[in-house]
Amino acid sequence: MTSTQKVFVPLENNPVVMTKLAHQLGLSTEFAFHDIYSLTEPELLAFVPRPAHGLLFVYPETPEGEKYFQQQYAQEPDYNETGGEPVLFYRQTITHACGLIGLLHCITNSTRSAILPGSDLENLVQQAITLRPEARAQLLHDSDVLDAAHDVAAHTGDTEAPPRGQCPPQAFIAFVKGADGHLYELEGRRKGPVDLGLLPEDADVLSEDALARGPLAFVRREEALGGNLMFSCTVLA
Repeated sequence: MTSTQKVFVPLENNPVVMTKLAHQLGLSTEFAFHDIYSLTEPELLAFVPRPAHGLLFVYPETPEGEKYFQQQYAQEPDYNETGGEPVLFYRQTITHACGLIGLLHCITNSTRSAILPGSDLENLVQQAITLRPEARAQLLHDSDVLDAAHDVAAHTGDTEAPPRGQCPPQAFIAFVKGADGHLYELEGRRKGPVDLGLLPEDADVLSEDALARGPLAFVRREEALGGNLMFSCTVLA
Protein backbone atom coordinates (compact mmCIF):
# COMPACT_ATOMS: atom_id res chain seq x y z
CA MET A 1 0.00 0.00 0.00
CA THR A 2 1.40 3.40 -0.97
CA SER A 3 0.73 6.66 0.88
CA THR A 4 -1.47 7.85 -2.00
CA GLN A 5 -3.59 4.70 -2.30
CA LYS A 6 -7.25 4.98 -1.38
CA VAL A 7 -8.30 2.96 1.68
CA PHE A 8 -11.87 1.90 2.50
CA VAL A 9 -13.55 0.69 5.67
CA PRO A 10 -14.34 -2.99 4.92
CA LEU A 11 -17.89 -4.12 4.20
CA GLU A 12 -19.73 -6.74 6.22
CA ASN A 13 -21.07 -9.67 4.17
CA ASN A 14 -24.56 -8.90 5.36
CA PRO A 15 -27.49 -9.26 2.92
CA VAL A 16 -29.15 -6.08 4.21
CA VAL A 17 -25.96 -4.06 3.74
CA MET A 18 -25.26 -5.47 0.28
CA THR A 19 -28.85 -5.07 -0.87
CA LYS A 20 -29.05 -1.42 0.22
CA LEU A 21 -25.76 -0.65 -1.50
CA ALA A 22 -26.83 -2.40 -4.72
CA HIS A 23 -30.13 -0.51 -4.77
CA GLN A 24 -28.46 2.81 -3.99
CA LEU A 25 -26.11 2.37 -6.93
CA GLY A 26 -28.94 1.51 -9.30
CA LEU A 27 -29.89 -2.18 -9.29
CA SER A 28 -33.62 -2.89 -9.57
CA THR A 29 -35.38 -3.52 -6.25
CA GLU A 30 -36.67 -6.80 -7.73
CA PHE A 31 -33.28 -8.23 -6.73
CA ALA A 32 -31.78 -8.64 -3.26
CA PHE A 33 -29.03 -10.50 -1.44
CA HIS A 34 -29.96 -13.43 0.80
CA ASP A 35 -28.10 -15.39 3.46
CA ILE A 36 -26.97 -18.91 2.60
CA TYR A 37 -27.14 -21.26 5.59
CA SER A 38 -25.71 -24.35 3.89
CA LEU A 39 -23.95 -25.27 0.67
CA THR A 40 -24.86 -28.95 0.94
CA GLU A 41 -28.32 -29.28 2.52
CA PRO A 42 -31.15 -29.00 -0.04
CA GLU A 43 -33.79 -28.10 2.56
CA LEU A 44 -31.79 -25.04 3.64
CA LEU A 45 -30.93 -24.02 0.09
CA ALA A 46 -34.67 -24.17 -0.67
CA PHE A 47 -35.18 -20.99 1.36
CA VAL A 48 -33.38 -18.94 -1.30
CA PRO A 49 -35.32 -17.59 -4.32
CA ARG A 50 -34.20 -18.98 -7.67
CA PRO A 51 -32.58 -18.45 -10.05
CA ALA A 52 -29.55 -17.29 -8.11
CA HIS A 53 -27.49 -14.81 -10.14
CA GLY A 54 -24.37 -14.26 -8.07
CA LEU A 55 -22.76 -15.90 -5.04
CA LEU A 56 -20.73 -13.63 -2.75
CA PHE A 57 -18.31 -15.82 -0.79
CA VAL A 58 -16.19 -14.51 2.09
CA TYR A 59 -13.19 -16.57 3.13
CA PRO A 60 -10.44 -16.21 5.74
CA GLU A 61 -6.95 -15.46 4.49
CA THR A 62 -4.69 -18.14 5.97
CA PRO A 63 -1.00 -18.87 5.33
CA GLU A 64 -1.97 -22.15 3.66
CA GLY A 65 -4.59 -20.52 1.47
CA GLU A 66 -2.33 -17.62 0.50
CA LYS A 67 0.44 -19.99 -0.55
CA TYR A 68 -2.01 -21.81 -2.81
CA PHE A 69 -3.33 -18.50 -4.16
CA GLN A 70 0.15 -17.29 -5.08
CA GLN A 71 0.90 -20.56 -6.87
CA GLN A 72 -2.28 -20.24 -8.90
CA TYR A 73 -1.71 -16.53 -9.59
CA ALA A 74 1.75 -17.23 -11.01
CA GLN A 75 0.23 -19.68 -13.50
CA GLU A 76 -2.60 -17.40 -14.67
CA PRO A 77 -2.32 -15.89 -18.16
CA ASP A 78 -2.23 -12.13 -18.49
CA TYR A 79 -5.68 -10.64 -19.03
CA ASN A 80 -6.26 -7.48 -21.05
CA GLU A 81 -9.74 -7.92 -22.52
CA THR A 82 -12.36 -5.26 -23.14
CA GLY A 83 -15.74 -5.03 -24.83
CA GLY A 84 -17.27 -8.41 -25.58
CA GLU A 85 -16.18 -10.26 -22.43
CA PRO A 86 -18.50 -13.02 -21.15
CA VAL A 87 -18.15 -11.38 -17.70
CA LEU A 88 -17.15 -7.90 -16.60
CA PHE A 89 -14.04 -8.20 -14.43
CA TYR A 90 -12.68 -5.55 -12.05
CA ARG A 91 -9.20 -5.47 -10.58
CA GLN A 92 -8.96 -4.13 -7.05
CA THR A 93 -6.63 -1.18 -6.44
CA ILE A 94 -8.47 0.24 -3.39
CA THR A 95 -7.29 -1.22 -0.10
CA HIS A 96 -10.04 -3.12 1.79
CA ALA A 97 -12.51 -2.74 -1.10
CA CYS A 98 -12.85 -6.48 -1.78
CA GLY A 99 -16.50 -6.43 -0.66
CA LEU A 100 -17.34 -3.65 -3.09
CA ILE A 101 -15.52 -5.41 -5.94
CA GLY A 102 -17.39 -8.63 -5.15
CA LEU A 103 -20.69 -6.76 -5.11
CA LEU A 104 -19.97 -5.15 -8.49
CA HIS A 105 -19.01 -8.54 -9.93
CA CYS A 106 -22.42 -9.85 -8.85
CA ILE A 107 -24.67 -6.95 -9.88
CA THR A 108 -23.09 -5.99 -13.22
CA ASN A 109 -22.99 -9.41 -14.86
CA SER A 110 -26.01 -11.75 -15.08
CA THR A 111 -28.36 -9.05 -13.71
CA ARG A 112 -27.02 -6.30 -15.97
CA SER A 113 -30.42 -5.96 -17.65
CA ALA A 114 -31.89 -5.10 -14.21
CA ILE A 115 -29.73 -1.98 -13.82
CA LEU A 116 -31.97 1.09 -13.79
CA PRO A 117 -31.63 3.44 -16.79
CA GLY A 118 -29.90 6.68 -15.90
CA SER A 119 -28.52 5.34 -12.63
CA ASP A 120 -24.97 5.74 -11.36
CA LEU A 121 -24.49 2.01 -11.89
CA GLU A 122 -25.57 2.18 -15.54
CA ASN A 123 -23.15 5.05 -16.12
CA LEU A 124 -20.33 3.14 -14.44
CA VAL A 125 -20.93 -0.02 -16.48
CA GLN A 126 -21.14 1.89 -19.76
CA GLN A 127 -17.74 3.42 -19.06
CA ALA A 128 -16.20 0.21 -17.72
CA ILE A 129 -17.12 -1.90 -20.74
CA THR A 130 -14.95 0.23 -23.01
CA LEU A 131 -11.86 0.06 -20.80
CA ARG A 132 -9.08 -2.46 -20.34
CA PRO A 133 -8.44 -3.85 -16.82
CA GLU A 134 -5.98 -1.22 -15.58
CA ALA A 135 -8.07 1.72 -16.77
CA ARG A 136 -11.22 0.02 -15.49
CA ALA A 137 -9.65 -0.36 -12.04
CA GLN A 138 -8.69 3.33 -12.12
CA LEU A 139 -12.29 4.22 -12.99
CA LEU A 140 -13.48 2.53 -9.79
CA HIS A 141 -10.65 4.03 -7.77
CA ASP A 142 -11.51 7.56 -8.87
CA SER A 143 -15.31 7.25 -8.54
CA ASP A 144 -16.72 9.67 -5.97
CA VAL A 145 -20.08 7.91 -6.29
CA LEU A 146 -18.64 4.55 -5.22
CA ASP A 147 -16.61 6.21 -2.48
CA ALA A 148 -19.65 7.89 -0.90
CA ALA A 149 -22.00 4.90 -1.27
CA HIS A 150 -19.43 2.48 0.13
CA ASP A 151 -18.72 4.67 3.15
CA VAL A 152 -22.40 4.69 4.11
CA ALA A 153 -22.71 0.93 3.63
CA ALA A 154 -19.57 0.20 5.67
CA HIS A 155 -21.17 1.76 8.76
CA THR A 156 -24.54 0.00 8.56
CA GLY A 157 -23.65 -3.61 9.45
CA ASP A 158 -24.50 -5.59 12.58
CA THR A 159 -20.99 -5.14 13.99
CA GLU A 160 -19.07 -1.94 14.61
CA ALA A 161 -16.95 -0.98 11.61
CA PRO A 162 -13.18 -1.12 12.24
CA PRO A 163 -11.09 2.05 11.91
CA ARG A 164 -10.13 2.95 8.35
CA GLY A 165 -6.97 1.05 7.43
CA GLN A 166 -7.79 -1.95 9.61
CA CYS A 167 -9.46 -5.09 8.32
CA PRO A 168 -9.90 -8.69 9.49
CA PRO A 169 -7.84 -11.16 7.41
CA GLN A 170 -10.56 -12.10 4.95
CA ALA A 171 -11.46 -11.59 1.30
CA PHE A 172 -14.43 -11.86 -1.07
CA ILE A 173 -14.91 -14.02 -4.16
CA ALA A 174 -17.89 -13.70 -6.50
CA PHE A 175 -19.15 -16.67 -8.51
CA VAL A 176 -21.33 -15.75 -11.50
CA LYS A 177 -22.61 -17.39 -14.66
CA GLY A 178 -21.25 -15.59 -17.70
CA ALA A 179 -22.95 -14.73 -20.98
CA ASP A 180 -21.29 -17.82 -22.48
CA GLY A 181 -22.91 -20.13 -19.90
CA HIS A 182 -19.66 -20.74 -18.03
CA LEU A 183 -19.20 -20.39 -14.27
CA TYR A 184 -16.61 -17.76 -13.36
CA GLU A 185 -14.66 -17.08 -10.19
CA LEU A 186 -14.12 -13.33 -9.90
CA GLU A 187 -11.75 -11.80 -7.36
CA GLY A 188 -10.11 -8.39 -7.65
CA ARG A 189 -6.67 -9.75 -6.71
CA ARG A 190 -6.63 -12.05 -9.74
CA LYS A 191 -5.16 -11.16 -13.13
CA GLY A 192 -8.58 -11.79 -14.68
CA PRO A 193 -11.69 -13.97 -14.44
CA VAL A 194 -11.14 -17.67 -13.70
CA ASP A 195 -13.21 -19.89 -16.01
CA LEU A 196 -14.58 -22.89 -14.06
CA GLY A 197 -16.27 -24.47 -17.07
CA LEU A 198 -19.60 -24.68 -18.85
CA LEU A 199 -22.75 -25.12 -16.75
CA PRO A 200 -25.96 -26.80 -17.93
CA GLU A 201 -28.34 -24.33 -19.56
CA ASP A 202 -30.82 -24.41 -16.66
CA ALA A 203 -28.17 -24.28 -13.90
CA ASP A 204 -27.63 -21.23 -11.70
CA VAL A 205 -24.86 -20.44 -9.19
CA LEU A 206 -26.60 -22.51 -6.49
CA SER A 207 -26.93 -25.58 -8.69
CA GLU A 208 -25.13 -28.70 -7.53
CA ASP A 209 -22.64 -28.41 -10.38
CA ALA A 210 -21.83 -24.74 -9.68
CA LEU A 211 -21.43 -25.25 -5.94
CA ALA A 212 -19.11 -28.21 -6.49
CA ARG A 213 -16.84 -26.26 -8.85
CA GLY A 214 -16.99 -23.01 -6.92
CA PRO A 215 -17.31 -22.52 -3.15
CA LEU A 216 -17.31 -26.19 -2.15
CA ALA A 217 -14.07 -26.77 -4.06
CA PHE A 218 -12.60 -23.83 -2.16
CA VAL A 219 -13.78 -25.11 1.23
CA ARG A 220 -12.57 -28.66 0.61
CA ARG A 221 -9.18 -27.43 -0.57
CA GLU A 222 -8.80 -25.30 2.56
CA GLU A 223 -9.87 -28.25 4.69
CA ALA A 224 -7.24 -30.45 3.07
CA LEU A 225 -4.62 -27.78 3.75
CA GLY A 226 -5.59 -27.65 7.42
CA GLY A 227 -6.80 -24.08 7.14
CA ASN A 228 -9.63 -22.02 8.62
CA LEU A 229 -13.17 -23.12 7.67
CA MET A 230 -15.04 -20.01 8.88
CA PHE A 231 -16.72 -19.01 5.60
CA SER A 232 -19.91 -17.10 4.85
CA CYS A 233 -22.06 -16.69 1.75
CA THR A 234 -24.75 -14.40 0.45
CA VAL A 235 -26.48 -14.78 -2.88
CA LEU A 236 -28.12 -12.35 -5.31
CA ALA A 237 -31.56 -13.52 -6.39
